[in-house]
Formats: sequence, C-alpha cells, structure tokens
Amino acid sequence: MSLTLYNTLSRKKEPFTPLDAERVTMYVCGPTVYNRVHIGNARPPVVFDTLYRVLQSLYPNVQYARNITDIDDKNYAHGGGIRGRYFGAFPALCPGLF
Repeated sequence: MSLTLYNTLSRKKEPFTPLDAERVTMYVCGPTVYNRVHIGNARPPVVFDTLYRVLQSLYPNVQYARNITDIDDKNYAHGGGIRGRYFGAFPALCPGLF
C-alpha cells in the first residue's frame, strides 16, 4: 500500500516517500494555549494522530514529536496566572495523547 498526500507547495497530490525508509519522523507544533480550550484546539491532535497511525501501518519505525507552546506575547498580555489555568485544561480535551 502506498500513501498519497497533498503537497501544499506544489498544489498536487504526490506519493509520500520518506527520506529514510527505516525511520519516518514527524514534528508537529502544538497549540499555544492562552485562553479557554475550544473544539478548534482538538483538530490538530486528531488529524496528526490519524496520520501517525497510518504511517505506523506502513513503516516500521515512526517517531512523532509534538509540543504545547505556553509562552508568547499573548500570554504576557493576559498575565501569567491565566496561562497556567488554561494550559492545564488542554490535555483533558485530548485524553491519552499527552
């Protein structure tokens, strides 16, 4: 089975070919949690977790890293106490992923 993905640079569907056939790596920037959690925060974990599972079924070794950004100018504007309260709520939206 082969995997075809949409390449936003070329604006075409292209076959996925890993640089290393023995190891596929993916790094996903997570949300910057600075306000109440909403359904839009769940989209990237669901989409990229699905891609990860598809890649796992095709390749022997898939490395998947993601982060949650908790510091930026919006956080400073809201004040440090708010950041901690909302940051802690995000993993509850996606149990089992963190």
